[in-house]
Amino acid sequence: MYEHIPERLARIRDRIASAAGRSGRRPEDVRLIAVSKTHPIEAVRAAADAGQIDFGENKVQEALQKIAQSADTSLRWHLIGHLQSNKARKAAAVVGSIHAIDSLDLLKRVDQAAAEAGRTVDVLIQVDLALEDTKFGAPVPEVAAIVEAAGACTAARLTGLMLLPPLADNPDDARPWFRRLRSIRDELLHNGVPPERLRELSMGMSHDFEVAIEEGATMVRVGTAIFGERTYP
Repeated sequence: MYEHIPERLARIRDRIASAAGRSGRRPEDVRLIAVSKTHPIEAVRAAADAGQIDFGENKVQEALQKIAQSADTSLRWHLIGHLQSNKARKAAAVVGSIHAIDSLDLLKRVDQAAAEAGRTVDVLIQVDLALEDTKFGAPVPEVAAIVEAAGACTAARLTGLMLLPPLADNPDDARPWFRRLRSIRDELLHNGVPPERLRELSMGMSHDFEVAIEEGATMVRVGTAIFGERTYP
């Protein structure tokens, strides 16, 4: 039932390459994160067999389960959904990257948990640009302080910024939000933040990832276009 996944992955990769070319970039500069939430481990393995390495999950418990089920592989796991403070310890002990840092407190909790687990974890700051009640993220005025605090972390390694723009039918409607995140990154760099802390822009999903790439995304989070529609319990 997962025979469609390799073909869909190939199409997504072709679209990534085209979008990268339009923006004067190399396809290998954009990392595809296959968002496998609600889909079984068999779907993950089908994608992995087709060469996919990076996978994303929204919920800590589902991520833990799939990481355990794929312990025989070298897959990289990203937590892309909201991370509650009381689950920071579990997440930091196993995932490779957390895209959901939205406060100083959460950054410190993840750093401490990863240090206690004897490992490092990449983190991205989720920036709240649209101020939607249904979404999380750090308000823009707080981003610089979180970036500065990351410089003192020992186990949480800041690598960039993440964005969830308002949902829109037309992918181009997301373009201003992507540009705004890029401009925030550029301003931070101009103010002296080391480039290695801001090398990633995680933005763009199944319906708008090509626009995101054109606006500078280095990570795109694609689920439905690879695995098909989700069935929620």
